Order: sequence, then C-alpha cells, then structure tokens
Amino acid sequence: MELQGSTFTLRGWFDGDEESLQKHADNPKVSAFLLDRFPYPYSLSDAITWVAFMKKQATQTNFAIAIDGQVCGGIAVDMKVDANHNEAEIGYWLAETYWGRGIITEAVQLLTRYAFETFGIIRVQAGVFGKNTASMRVLEKAGYVKEGIMRNALIKKGVVMDKHLYAILKPE
Repeated sequence: MELQGSTFTLRGWFDGDEESLQKHADNPKVSAFLLDRFPYPYSLSDAITWVAFMKKQATQTNFAIAIDGQVCGGIAVDMKVDANHNEAEIGYWLAETYWGRGIITEAVQLLTRYAFETFGIIRVQAGVFGKNTASMRVLEKAGYVKEGIMRNALIKKGVVMDKHLYAILKPE
C-alpha cells in the first residue's frame, strides 16, 4: 500500500531502507519528543531490527515516509482495542532536514484519511509532549483539535512534561 503526497510517499518498509533510516533517525532533535522505545543513538542494528519487524505487518498501519527513494521519517496509527476499538492513535517523526516544509502535516492528513476509510474507526488521537509546540501546530493544521492537557503525564530524560491530547473525528 502506498499513499502519495505532493513531495513524498507513505509506503511499507523494505530491505534497503536501513541505511537511510539510521541516518535520519540518529538525531537527538528527532528523538527528543518521541517515546523512549525510539532509541537514541539510533544504530544501524536498530534500523535492521525495525525494518525486519515492519516487513511482517499483517495489516499495514506503519509507513515509511520516503523522499526521493530514501526513508526520511515514519508515521503510524496504533489501533485501539476493547471499548476503544473505534479509535486509533497517530504518531510520526521526520528527519530534521525536512522540517518546516509542510511534509508531516500532509502525511498526517493522508494517514488520517486512510485510517478512517480502511479501518472503520470514528476517531484518531495524538498525545503530544508539552514542549513540542511544532507537533501541536502540525496537528492543528491537519484539522485536529486540542481536547485537553494531561498534567505531568510524561517523563523524558528526567523532565516531567504535560501531555496535550489532540483528536479528529471521522467526517459524517
């Protein structure tokens, strides 16, 4: 499955993506506001493990952001279960070289539309680190609305931060 943006493609993960993934992910500014499961430093071994894991996706929910054939970021929806089975959580990152170009906003819009159309969900949400104002702007430009602030909900490198909750509902 591929989703075409104006200057990028959202696509699956392939053998050969490891070097560009490692190159673009190995940046402290990229990992600063991501969950701790996103390693820093980001080694080639991390990239090899990730690509191998992603190639086994039964249902595609995690996409590489490819620009000129190189992996420059990632974006995914995490499908919820149980009483939350009609919602997903979106997460993303992009190489610093490409920040400020509207790429991630467009990618969020593409993946959100894909999630609504493909999975029959009615809500997509995102939790944003309180100091990540750039990501908040991305979500707002993509049509998401801030629903609230969860105080002292996150800790990154010993710093306690609020978590801002954004969401978008399926258009009726």
